[in-house]
Amino acid sequence: MGSGRGTVIERVVADPGDELDDEERAELHAALAAGLAELRTGGGIDAEELLSELRARR
Repeated sequence: MGSGRGTVIERVVADPGDELDDEERAELHAALAAGLAELRTGGGIDAEELLSELRARR
């Protein structure tokens, strides 16, 4: 086998991320923070309860 010297390997980003602009990203982060704050104060519903309700709709 060769030593690999002189071999050129092209590297590219496989996941370029999202296409949000700065304003959209700020809105997303604000929405996520608001959702977490709601959960921390007892808001929201239990995941199992939600899944049960969705399964019952079938």
